Amino acid sequence: MSSTEDLDYPQVILQYNSGFLVSKVMFTACELGVFDLLLESGEPLSSDAIAAHLGTSTTGMERLLDACVGLKLLAVELTQEGALYRNTEISNIYLTKSSPKSQYHIMMYYSNTVYLCWHYLADAVREGRNQYERAFGISSKDPFGAMYRSEEEMLKFMAGQNSVWSICGRDVLAAFDLSPFTQIYDLGGGGGALARECVSLYPNSTVTIYDLPKVVQVAKEQFIPPEERRITFHEGDFFNDSIPEAELYILSKILHDWDDDKCRQLLAKVHKACKPGGGVLLVESLLNEDKSGPLETQLYSMNMLVQTEGKERTAAEYGKLLEGAGFGEVQIKRTGKVYDAVLGRK
Repeated sequence: MSSTEDLDYPQVILQYNSGFLVSKVMFTACELGVFDLLLESGEPLSSDAIAAHLGTSTTGMERLLDACVGLKLLAVELTQEGALYRNTEISNIYLTKSSPKSQYHIMMYYSNTVYLCWHYLADAVREGRNQYERAFGISSKDPFGAMYRSEEEMLKFMAGQNSVWSICGRDVLAAFDLSPFTQIYDLGGGGGALARECVSLYPNSTVTIYDLPKVVQVAKEQFIPPEERRITFHEGDFFNDSIPEAELYILSKILHDWDDDKCRQLLAKVHKACKPGGGVLLVESLLNEDKSGPLETQLYSMNMLVQTEGKERTAAEYGKLLEGAGFGEVQIKRTGKVYDAVLGRK
C-alpha cells in the first residue's frame, strides 16, 4: 500500500490553507494605505519610497508589495533603478478610499472585527451561537447591541455596508420594476447607500430609512446630505415599535440576521402595515435549493453563525416565510451577483 507521503498534495487544499493569508495581505495593504498612495502619486514607486511614505520597514513592505503583485492587485516593472510598483485597475476601482466603488470600509470591518469572531468558529459550531462573548468579552444575547458596542464600531459597520451597496445596490433594485411603489420604507437601512441607489433609479420615489435612533443620527451626520429631500428617517426598533404604513418595504440583509421565529414576527408586522397592493422586497444571498452552493453564500451563513442569530436561506425558504406572513405572488430574481431579490405582494 502507498504511504501518505506518496499521495499528491491536492492544489485545492493548498489554496484553502492559504485562503486567510490571501485576504490578510489585501486587508493589510488597504489598512497601510498602499493603494491610496500609488493612486495619489500618479506614477510607479519603488518599495523603498512606499515604505518611507507610509512609515513601514523596507523589508516588510517589499514582501507585502510582491505578495500583492502575485494576487494581481499590483503590477511591477523592473527598471535599471529597481522594481517599480503601480496599482492595477481592480485596486484603483475597489481598494482605494476615494473610489465611488471602494470596498475599503467593508474590508477593514472584516479585518478588525469579523476575523476575531471567526477565530472561535469551532466554538460557534459546537454551541450553535455567536461568539461576541469570547471575541470581545460582551454579551452575545443581543447581536446588534454587541455589533454596535461603540460608536466607532457602529460607524465601521455602517460604512462597510455602504461599500457593499455601492457595487450591488443597483442590481437588486433593478431586479424588479419598483417604479409603481413611490412610498418606500427601508427597514434597517443603516447608512443609506441602498436608499440613495433607490431614489436614483426611481426618481419618483421617496425612501424612509427606519433604524435605531443612534444609527439614524450617524446616517444623518455622516452619510446622507441634508439636500437629499427624497430620503427621510424614522427612529425606532422594528421588532418592538410600530411600523408605519407604506407601499413597499425593503429588507436588505435583515432576515438573515434572525431565526425563523423572529423573521415570521417581523414579516407579520410588515404585512399588517403594508398598503393593499403593496409589497416587500427581500435582498439576500440565496442558497441553491439543495444547499450545494454558492460557496460565497455558504460562507456568509457561517458568518451568520459567529456574528448573529440567523442564517442564509434558499429561495423556497424565504418564499415560505413570506407566504406564512400573508404575502402572495412571491417572485424570485437571481442577479448573478452576490445578492438576489425576492418580491412578495399583499
